[in-house]
Amino acid sequence: MRTSKVAKRYAQGLLNFTQEAGTTRSVFFEMRDMVNTIEKSKELQSFFHSPIIEVKKKISVSAEIFKSFSPVSKNLIQLVIKHGREGQLSNIGQEYINKVEDINGVQRITLTSATALSQENIDSILKSTSLVNHNNQFDVKSIINPEILGGYILRVGDQQIDESVKTKLSRLNKEFQLN
Repeated sequence: MRTSKVAKRYAQGLLNFTQEAGTTRSVFFEMRDMVNTIEKSKELQSFFHSPIIEVKKKISVSAEIFKSFSPVSKNLIQLVIKHGREGQLSNIGQEYINKVEDINGVQRITLTSATALSQENIDSILKSTSLVNHNNQFDVKSIINPEILGGYILRVGDQQIDESVKTKLSRLNKEFQLN
């Protein structure tokens, strides 16, 4: 998913502020909670995207939902809503998380498979490739996509290994057409 310039700018501003204040770690966990809360609730997403609901109402509801957050996170949420960017809150939070993970050397890995994989299979796939730096921490996101029929697609950063059955069948089909 591409992140908007707005999300990148707010996230960078938040990161700069939290690094100066020494609150990067606590705000990181709050942004993770915020992203999870928004992503899991279609109603909350609709609420934030609604042009009919007044800004004051959005601020009061978000203050109640995120009342356990630090003043830094609360102020960010309020600022974003005041500027009419509340639909970007989840993207801003995710971009902040990505920036902090980049600073800490965490690799983001996406593993797509036709069915759910056991942890043993995931570990085996990760060990079989040189794309994964095993000296660093990594965050593996598993996606289930039955359309690939079998095998897996491993994405590390901007590199990808496609070992899916669908791709192999497509290659065979092209070879038969050429011959």
